[in-house]
Amino acid sequence: MASIGGSERPQTADQRGRIAALSVLEHSFNGTPFTVGIEEELMLLDPATLDLSQGIETILADVPDEHAAQVKPELFKSVLEVATTPCDDIASATEQLAGLRRLVGGIAERNGMLVGAAGTHPFALCDEQEIVERPRYRELVADLGFIAERELIFGTHVHVGIDSPDKAIYVADGIRRHLPLLLALSSNSPFWEGRNTGMMSARTPVFRAFPRQGVPPHYGSWEIYARRVGQMTGSGAIEDYTYLWWDVRPHPNLGTVETRVFDQATRIEDTAALAALTLSLAHRFAELFDEGDPLVEAPFELVDDNKVRAAVRGMEGELIDFTQGCPVAATAMAEHLIAEVESSAVAVGCRDELRRVSDIVASGTGARRQLDFVAGHGDDLRELVAAAVALTAR
Repeated sequence: MASIGGSERPQTADQRGRIAALSVLEHSFNGTPFTVGIEEELMLLDPATLDLSQGIETILADVPDEHAAQVKPELFKSVLEVATTPCDDIASATEQLAGLRRLVGGIAERNGMLVGAAGTHPFALCDEQEIVERPRYRELVADLGFIAERELIFGTHVHVGIDSPDKAIYVADGIRRHLPLLLALSSNSPFWEGRNTGMMSARTPVFRAFPRQGVPPHYGSWEIYARRVGQMTGSGAIEDYTYLWWDVRPHPNLGTVETRVFDQATRIEDTAALAALTLSLAHRFAELFDEGDPLVEAPFELVDDNKVRAAVRGMEGELIDFTQGCPVAATAMAEHLIAEVESSAVAVGCRDELRRVSDIVASGTGARRQLDFVAGHGDDLRELVAAAVALTAR
């Protein structure tokens, strides 16, 4: 045990050697840059009650072999994940994702279920969910208990291929400062276990209970990242780097930077827009890396404070502008960022999808649409779920 003064026991030679060996982290940051892959977490629903249905094993059993690697379980039996292969552009990824939504929707319908998309289910109860029979998730629940048992949330992850390890860290560090705005744009979870939470992203505080999540450290270089991952794995804290659930993280095995901050979108065009903004940001930061532009670290406390603001107010509040040192409307910040990355969007072929982000700014997020729907249809949240199902399948 460390003393009050904070002194630590010296590491043994064996411990130092194990951490040093593990800090030599293998990677695949050597492929085609700016490929894109998208993962979506979707809800399985009972068509009669529109509550969650514990049917993932039934779905998986019916998935054709050629798509087996693209439809996966998550922690709960009521959740499924669909994932595209690496695609050359956002249009191809969106087309593939639409096909996957149709695939699992059809399988679900044949087996007496529906598929829906949102950041949370509006009224499902955590205590009624069952854990999947997979070692990783069973061990997770054994380690985290109540924390894991409350993780009834749904998110979108966007992978962008990067062609060098130091560039990957630079891109991840760059996207890190924009995480609050990305969350605000994607906010789509105002309801939780039957109540209006008063937040635009109730998913965010639910996941905040997990360790090693949220705003990541500013790593600065591949060497520092690899060494710190080695400290975690070498000490036995985590099994591998995939247990670092940061909002944006390098994914060495895939050779991508993965942005994970998003609430799951209901409409596929919103997923495409958020992926386009992510890809454009990655391209812009890769350009700055190649130009030798130094990246100034955004302080954790400022980024994290902005993330809370984004979770509470979404695009309808203010975020702190680090360069001006004052609050600005999230909408103004978004429009400025869209303009800043437009040339990158042209370079990677997603200008049209990026324009859809401006539509979100102008017309409101998924969370605003949910709140407006309930205001106009009474308090029966089943109607909200039914509407989400219809938009998910469109």
